[in-house]
Amino acid sequence: MPLGGPLAEVDHMEGIRARFSHRLTSRRGAWLSIAGAVLVFVALFGLFGRSEAPIGVDHAPSDSESARVAKLLKEFPGGDRQSVLVVASRNDAGNLTAGDVAALKDLAITLDEHTDLTASEPLVSDDGAAAVVITPITIGADNTATARIVEDLRAEVADHTPTGLELLVTGGPAFGADVTSSFDGADFTLLAVTIAIVAILLVLTYRSPILWLIPLVVVGAADRLATGVTAAIGNAMDLQFDAGIISVLVFGAGTNYALLLISRYREELLVDGEHRHALASAWRNTVPAIFASNVTVVLALLTLTFAVIPGTRGLGISSAAGLIIALAAVLFVLPPLLAVCGPTVFWPFIPKADAAAVHGGVWRAVATRVVQRPLVGLTAGIGVLVVMSVGLIGTSIGLNQLDKFRVPSESAAGLEVLSQHFPPGESQPIFVVAATSATESIVDATADVDGVIRAHPVEQTADGKLTQIMVTGEYAPGTPESLDLVTELREAVHAVHGADALVGGAVATDLDARSGNQQDLVVIPPLVLAAGFIVLVVLLRSLLAPVLLLMVNIASTIAAIGVGAWLSRVLFDQPALDLQVPLLSFLFLVALGIDYTIFLVHRARGEAARHGEREGMIRAVAGTGSVITSAGIVLAAVFAALGVLPLVTLGQLGLIVGVGVIVDALIVRTVIVPSLFSLLGDRVRGAQPPHDDGESKHAQHLNALAE
Repeated sequence: MPLGGPLAEVDHMEGIRARFSHRLTSRRGAWLSIAGAVLVFVALFGLFGRSEAPIGVDHAPSDSESARVAKLLKEFPGGDRQSVLVVASRNDAGNLTAGDVAALKDLAITLDEHTDLTASEPLVSDDGAAAVVITPITIGADNTATARIVEDLRAEVADHTPTGLELLVTGGPAFGADVTSSFDGADFTLLAVTIAIVAILLVLTYRSPILWLIPLVVVGAADRLATGVTAAIGNAMDLQFDAGIISVLVFGAGTNYALLLISRYREELLVDGEHRHALASAWRNTVPAIFASNVTVVLALLTLTFAVIPGTRGLGISSAAGLIIALAAVLFVLPPLLAVCGPTVFWPFIPKADAAAVHGGVWRAVATRVVQRPLVGLTAGIGVLVVMSVGLIGTSIGLNQLDKFRVPSESAAGLEVLSQHFPPGESQPIFVVAATSATESIVDATADVDGVIRAHPVEQTADGKLTQIMVTGEYAPGTPESLDLVTELREAVHAVHGADALVGGAVATDLDARSGNQQDLVVIPPLVLAAGFIVLVVLLRSLLAPVLLLMVNIASTIAAIGVGAWLSRVLFDQPALDLQVPLLSFLFLVALGIDYTIFLVHRARGEAARHGEREGMIRAVAGTGSVITSAGIVLAAVFAALGVLPLVTLGQLGLIVGVGVIVDALIVRTVIVPSLFSLLGDRVRGAQPPHDDGESKHAQHLNALAE
């Protein structure tokens, strides 16, 4: 039978990898590779370095009713204006005096001069303890510009605060300004914390004062380049995303890839005294797992393009681009740097050939126990996941506006005072846009809805065809009652013939955001699982193993979300998970969990071809246990860094993903997966290649050495 087919194709690919790894790490090739990488980085950074990520994230689907209302409101004469509320109360908690009200009237005149617009007369609460002045402002071109306008207004209010009164500026634009200002310097803080975490953990992992600098510099450069490239992509494609998440992903995934490569490099040095040969062998044997890992996460992220929430959809493409940059940096820049520096970077623990130390002794002992009693290990591991999943009981989804921010703000304080003395719905009215001819019918229809305090026309478009109607409800924004009120209002106004009425506003946006996130939670997870299944089938050449591994990943993900939700409630007094947290947590935990599965199973597959399923798994856990645990701790710590940002959403995401990654590394990859493979044996291994799966002679020596 002539040679050819799969064998020839595999041999051809291995030949390409061997030649490329040699050129990448040779004396001349390493310097040429570094020079080329510098030129590419300088060129790309010159093109994209000044790009700034798009500002603002829409919470509701772009085709939702609230989004359509927001677009229509811009067509009204005051479309570039929004109102802020100046809430007044006495410092001694007493009732407002006639002098206080007169002073607030003078303040309204001062605000008119400041804004060139007309503020309302002071509206005193029924209990006489508070008053509110409604003043319109002309909003800026973006959130940053609007924040400056609000800050200038607050400075004016502070300069003219009457004696004995406390004045707080709140309302929609003020909330946006507080969010923007709370992020001042946050990106730098996140980057600094992330770098510090990675540096400390790399020092502890490598036990070297030198080695940690090399991967950190490479991944840091990749992050800076990814920031510019993703910003340019975002502007070109009109995407919305959180740049902080992308930075965390680049640092986390890039560091994981570097750990896997350097760990294998160190192993090879124990056999081959020529460090360039050892490095080339390490590159050849880890690149399939690293590449498959990256492809899995990138495909999972690209499924977000099917999301209806703009911020979720934009995060997919931008994050995928960032991870591709991280992959290129680790595979093509890190190896030549290591080749030039040589094994002295491991100082003071420089690996030497024929070293007597047993590699992976602790992990070998753990794996041996698990493989000898796989049913016990599987039962115990699944039991831990079930207990963790109990935290989902009592978990609710959706935070109100006050609960979304970790740091205190003037707008939140003002809203609390307002809700204590006025109907809570006053702070965020509901807006109805309808045909002018049906205005009276719309007002009558809304007045008949339970929970409506008042409804009145505000203004018309220039052509007189549309009228804006403001509806004030009695319920606090974000509560179930306020969301039900929006639903009932929509039913009432949609029934008015010829009105073509639409209901919007902040509360309506919240309702549409919840609906959109629920839709994404139904659509995206199956696509993520399908992407992971395809990659695992291609890598493992098996159908049973990918199904089992994905089932374990799902169980691990549910457990992590359960623990994260419980910790959020108990430790941080957060009543619910924010809307996007379940979906993004599922995405990252499944995709990153498959990462560690690939690292382990790719190694186990090659070992099993020579030593059998059980012994192969023991050797795989011994060889990868340390690096997977280190990678898991690094990734968990990097995601935990999101907690320094002011949004509760990011803190919850970091907490859940951090817990999940640790569970994946210590329980799933160490206990559950080895137990499964031991119980099912060759049935999960799939078809094997007619060779040693790329394992070098150095790796074979390593196995003997480990024994």
